[in-house]
Amino acid sequence: MTVAALIVAAGRGHRAGGAEPKQWQHIAGRPVIEHTLERFAQHPRIDRIMVVLHHDDMDLLKSIDCEITQGGASRDASVRNGLEALAANPPDKVLIHDVARPAVSTEVIDRVLDALQSHPAAAPALPISDALWHGANGRVTASCARDGLYRAQTPQGFHFDAILKAHHANDAPAADDVEVARRAGLEVAIVDGDERNLKITQPEDFARAADALKGSHMTDIRMGNGYDVHAFEPGSEVILCGVPIAHTAQLKGHSDADVAMHAITDALYGAIAEGDIGRHFPPSDPQWKDAASAVFLSHAAELVRAQGFEIGNIDCTIVCEMPKIGPHAAAMQANLAKIIDIEPTRISVKATTSERLGFTGRQEGIAAMATAALYKS
Repeated sequence: MTVAALIVAAGRGHRAGGAEPKQWQHIAGRPVIEHTLERFAQHPRIDRIMVVLHHDDMDLLKSIDCEITQGGASRDASVRNGLEALAANPPDKVLIHDVARPAVSTEVIDRVLDALQSHPAAAPALPISDALWHGANGRVTASCARDGLYRAQTPQGFHFDAILKAHHANDAPAADDVEVARRAGLEVAIVDGDERNLKITQPEDFARAADALKGSHMTDIRMGNGYDVHAFEPGSEVILCGVPIAHTAQLKGHSDADVAMHAITDALYGAIAEGDIGRHFPPSDPQWKDAASAVFLSHAAELVRAQGFEIGNIDCTIVCEMPKIGPHAAAMQANLAKIIDIEPTRISVKATTSERLGFTGRQEGIAAMATAALYKS
């Protein structure tokens, strides 16, 4: 049995707001469409992915291996175009999914596929639990019984030949593909949906979807540690986490000697097994002489995301007697957050002394240690 996923992504999604359609807006560091496609690309029972795109977007999708076809003037037309594109090499089963549901789980996909073993169509849904009203002009006009009512979700699964025939016969707008199937006389099985499988419709739904991705589908978590030291030399300021701080000396180094940012950078490299700063920016290379350490940190963050990870949090401890770090910690957090594109609340910068012991206690230099946590959703 061959199974194709048909991802409907040709809409403009104006209610979601933003400068671009919702499927191209970012959540958890990546476009919505990439999260959605990854759910199906990584599922062992999905053999093919067909994506239906708006004609203006045909060149935008590059990150995931899939087939692409152009959408139509309505959702019905877009689904029909996608089915006809698949018909050149027809699958046995097809799952039709809204691109704006990026947190669909493996379990929901499995439940739909399992139901297709004994039914021509199946779809996930959640029973209505809230009271329902009819209303007009901002007032309640009547109550509505909720018995037997469900909130429909996707993917909606079908025997391919049956749903293709149903779409060809359909001549009226439909809320979804289940409605098209029922008009054609197909029996549709209901399987359990998932509250996390929400559809992004309004601006506030982006944050909810990001929470669903982060909280429920962490398949790979990494930790990395970094440590660095730099000695003092004559000067008038030190740079820590990109923030200049007046002092009676400066730190000595090939670059700007930002000991704290170096420790954080090495923690990120370590979490993805990419060595340390020296591997990527050798001190023997003169082009990195006096370089801003933000270049190194930005590179590490890019490598993290290139491997499909997001930065969960960073914790950095600076060890020194002087200068005082506390008054500058908030600025350090903000600067780091801007460089690696995460919320400042996910970054901790703090300081301690070595109780006047060792080289830091003798004020010969500064040490820093950092831990980074990464996750792949």
